[in-house]
Amino acid sequence: MQSITYRRYGGPEELTLEETAIPPVADDAVLVRVRASSVNAYDWHMLRGKPYLARFQEGFRSPKTHIFGLDAAGIVEAVGKDVTHLQPGDEVFGARIGALAEFVSGRNFVAKPTNLTFEQAAAIPVAGCTALQALRDKGRLEAGQHVLVTGAGGGVGSFAVQIAKAWGATVTAVTSTAKVEAVRAIGADDVIDHTRGEYTAAGGPYDLIVDAGSNRSLRALRRVLAPGGAIVLVGPGTGNWLGPIARVATAVVRSRLDRGRMLPFLSQITKDDLLVLQGLAEAGQLTPMIDRVFPLRETAAALAHLESGRAAGKVVVSVGPS
Repeated sequence: MQSITYRRYGGPEELTLEETAIPPVADDAVLVRVRASSVNAYDWHMLRGKPYLARFQEGFRSPKTHIFGLDAAGIVEAVGKDVTHLQPGDEVFGARIGALAEFVSGRNFVAKPTNLTFEQAAAIPVAGCTALQALRDKGRLEAGQHVLVTGAGGGVGSFAVQIAKAWGATVTAVTSTAKVEAVRAIGADDVIDHTRGEYTAAGGPYDLIVDAGSNRSLRALRRVLAPGGAIVLVGPGTGNWLGPIARVATAVVRSRLDRGRMLPFLSQITKDDLLVLQGLAEAGQLTPMIDRVFPLRETAAALAHLESGRAAGKVVVSVGPS
């Protein structure tokens, strides 16, 4: 099968299209013929091996895993003997390392939303689960709350806007000039262009802030947080070594000193949460905002486009016929 691989850390130029073996199928997993994938901030962090502390787990001198990608949507080719919820021929979406390939094998796959294309479904897993868990699990979102979403023009942010609206929140979204209309179109009650003023100088108070942009200090965000509210840190902050750690450590300390909660977290893909996102999509409450679709052979260009920050929503890679 054809796969996007990388053998050393670096930029998108390290990605190559190679012939690799079709992965085996575990007893509790499925083999998926991939029709589409998408790229995430997670992917370019892994490609660059930054922050460097991640290399202690992923491989210090070179990556342990060579096939790239995580999101996938496609058709089940085969199932393990313990799998009962899917069968060959089913259209599915989910996540597994090595998804930017013609085949991927993994456990976290569920039926694709019936009203979405493969490209749309492939945009959901990582960013959608991150947004869902940030709002529900960390932020403890309740209907009627006022939510601020920074980085609302990106993958996680655009899903956070839609999920918060679906669950009865009033949503103020922060994004850049070029993405304002796209974010307004997905349902934000108010959209702030962060290039035209300091949005943390006034406004709010917000019961919950989902910080997917990481372009303002925690002190600035705290100024517009309601007493007892929460700031959920989705973006890791900047820096090769200490930047992300310093932001997390500051959040933990300030959370103990202030009345508000500052909560860094890492999302986890689960079948249960994929089913929640499936339901929201089929109800018309969650529609992936897709910026561009690239062919598999141009995955490097797709990742470079994502890393540039210009993409409005998700960047998708088409692997096979739609």
